[in-house]
Amino acid sequence: MAYSNNNRSNRKEEVKSEYIEKVVSLNRVSKTVKGGRIQKFSALCVIGDGKGKVGFGLGKAAEVSEAIRKGIEDAKKNIKTVTLSGSTIPHEVTGKHGAGRVLLMPAPEGTGVIAGGAVRAVIEAAGITNIRTKCLRSNNPANVVAATVDGLCQLRDAQQVAETHGKSAQEIAG
Repeated sequence: MAYSNNNRSNRKEEVKSEYIEKVVSLNRVSKTVKGGRIQKFSALCVIGDGKGKVGFGLGKAAEVSEAIRKGIEDAKKNIKTVTLSGSTIPHEVTGKHGAGRVLLMPAPEGTGVIAGGAVRAVIEAAGITNIRTKCLRSNNPANVVAATVDGLCQLRDAQQVAETHGKSAQEIAG
């Protein structure tokens, strides 16, 4: 039986997103009820534009694809802007969330992204190409991602610090 190309053109066209979308962790969870166990999925997703904006979200559903879609929609609602210094970060910072701690350190050009799985997803989505990181204490992906975003939100450049202190950027940079 011959198929025509018309079937493919009639399908809904996938809309290309302006964001980098990554699934950090996919977890199967079950709930025990009177009739047995109910299986569901939770997906931790990270999105970013590669130019200093990043967000993360958690989606839960009975199917994997639906959980991922919900996670990405949740991430789009929680986008934060990150202060960058070229291809790295302006200074060292520690992000905290729950028991998770993530140490973020600037690195010279050519170092690359030295980071674990959950931190790497956030860093690459934000568009940082040279950085060193270390997860301290917890390695739970949800807490590590939240701690990484917290650390990135704490970053300030010389201009922002100067404005808060009422000085010029040259005085702060010294």
